[in-house]
Amino acid sequence: MDEQVLAAMARWPNVPAVRGWLSLTARGQWRLHPHGRGWGAPDEEPGEAITSPQIIAFIGRNYLADETGRWFFQNGPQRVYVRLDGAPWILGVGPDPQGRPRVRTHTGRDYGPVTQWWLSPGGRLYARSAQGAGLVADRDLARMLDALRAIDGRSLDDWLDRPDPAGILVRLEGAAPDAAPLRLLAEDALEATLGFVRRP
Repeated sequence: MDEQVLAAMARWPNVPAVRGWLSLTARGQWRLHPHGRGWGAPDEEPGEAITSPQIIAFIGRNYLADETGRWFFQNGPQRVYVRLDGAPWILGVGPDPQGRPRVRTHTGRDYGPVTQWWLSPGGRLYARSAQGAGLVADRDLARMLDALRAIDGRSLDDWLDRPDPAGILVRLEGAAPDAAPLRLLAEDALEATLGFVRRP
């Protein structure tokens, strides 16, 4: 968290939190809801894209969760709760300096090691690590699925084609040897399983 934010919190400790003003899309884009009505469905109140690199970086540095899984942006002394259209972290995959796959968040941070993967019936790929729950952005989904391998080195094609696949252990190809389970996850169990609140 930025020093000026910590100083503002100390100076004004009782500023009320707000809701409905900020959201994070399933593609990792921050959106502002200038009328404070951002708690509806994304297509009801899409909001305005935040495009300033300085503001995006400021939000990313001061983006946290409380003990109940509600994610927020600490804007000076005020906590701004975030509507999550996907998950707290939106994930992408790209090469590390050695050319191995590396998972990164929408804020540019390294993500992992992943302790659990889930695939939803709708084709979304979720993860959990010490940083919290993540959703692989749709533009990176094919690359991520291609980079994930069963512990015997096989691709996931056979597993994904099964009518009722059981969980398997997977890891990123060429990455650390740590493997994590991959299971199916129903959308209605998402928040309880991954431990976050979409609309705090």
